[in-house]
Amino acid sequence: MNQSLTAEDLYAEMKRMPSSERIRFFALLTSNAFREDDFTHDQVFGTVHWEPFSVPEAAEYLEVSVPTLRRYVQSGKLRPVQVVGRSQLFDAADLRSFKRKKSAA
Repeated sequence: MNQSLTAEDLYAEMKRMPSSERIRFFALLTSNAFREDDFTHDQVFGTVHWEPFSVPEAAEYLEVSVPTLRRYVQSGKLRPVQVVGRSQLFDAADLRSFKRKKSAA
């Protein structure tokens, strides 16, 4: 029985990957599959860039430690968009804006 992987299956698997493995996957994908310069960000990443970031992913994106990210939250510099139990999720656009402000300072 030959069962093929659907786009939905692949997406679900990617969501379960650690962020470091996702980065490696996209680096492989872009270096091997997208050699032309006419692809837009949306064509390559679709809605993945709208997915919320977990605390470890947000810390990695901001290039800070998890404790530093938590201090940003405690001081009100960053706010999670969703809290599920003890887990906090951060909006990609908020993180991008925060990172720009931080690098400009």
